[in-house]
Amino acid sequence: MPHVENAAASDGPPPHDAWHAEFQRLLPVWESLRDSSKVIIPISISRVNQFDAARLDVEMSAMLKEQLVKVFSLMKPGLLFQYEPELDAFLEFLIWRFSIWVDKPTPGNALMNLRYRDERAAPIIGKEVRTGLEGPGLSVSQKIFYCISFVGGQYIWSRLQSFSAFRRWGDSEQRPLARRAWGLMQNAEGLYRAVSFFNLLLFLYGGRYKTIVERILKARLVYGSPNMNRAVSFEYMNRQLVWNEFSEMLLLLLPLLNSSSVKKFLLPFSKDKAGGSSGDEADCPICRSSPSIPFIALPCLHRYCYYCLRTRCSATSSYRCPRCNEVVVAIQRQGSV
Repeated sequence: MPHVENAAASDGPPPHDAWHAEFQRLLPVWESLRDSSKVIIPISISRVNQFDAARLDVEMSAMLKEQLVKVFSLMKPGLLFQYEPELDAFLEFLIWRFSIWVDKPTPGNALMNLRYRDERAAPIIGKEVRTGLEGPGLSVSQKIFYCISFVGGQYIWSRLQSFSAFRRWGDSEQRPLARRAWGLMQNAEGLYRAVSFFNLLLFLYGGRYKTIVERILKARLVYGSPNMNRAVSFEYMNRQLVWNEFSEMLLLLLPLLNSSSVKKFLLPFSKDKAGGSSGDEADCPICRSSPSIPFIALPCLHRYCYYCLRTRCSATSSYRCPRCNEVVVAIQRQGSV
């Protein structure tokens, strides 16, 4: 009986602070669920897409330059050659003005579904982060520095190189100041190439900041739309590859074919049937004119010019007559016995 009384006592109402104990037990679970939005979403941007976008921008600039040069094709030759750096800078400025300055991707970035994002102001965690691609575009200062670095920097360096080459700063006969300036230019170029190579290694490893300027500005290329595939068609490339392989095959097979056999096979299908007319028979089948010194080929007895027939027979030991496809074994002056 004491055992039954203890069991009945255990089935009684819970203590008054039971809800508080249960709340303390479930509070960590609730906190973990609430903080799940603070998990950083890793994103990976295709390095091939970024390289393709840069290449497409270069090709777009070259196409615009080609069209602009055609406009001035009727003017004085060489007029645009001396202003080529200014022309390149102008085209690069136009692309920057109507793409990056107005928060739009460049033509290459648009084809690769890429856009520039200010990595300093991009949200990493929070409720607004759903795909990891969210974030504002470049700020005004970043856009201006981008223009100065890419457009102005390339133009100044191109002009400086052409000016130093024209003045021959690197010659030993120049003044020490000019040689020193030439040496500084060479050192600066070597340092830039070394830093660019190191930045390329970092880009291949992490997939961020393809150029030094992008790394300085913290301007990262991210996908413009998370659900858009690469907008590139390889149909033209496939056609080009097929045509190249076909042309190489023809170049390999044509020397192996017997041209005379092919001509003999196609002769019945030709509109100009072997004999033609009596006038055609009287003309030389090589130069298509009346023979000045008529000779005949043996054994087919067709008329030729002496020099035409002699040169053909000297060039090959088994020359065949174009009219009857017979091998010419000897030549003889017409009318002689």
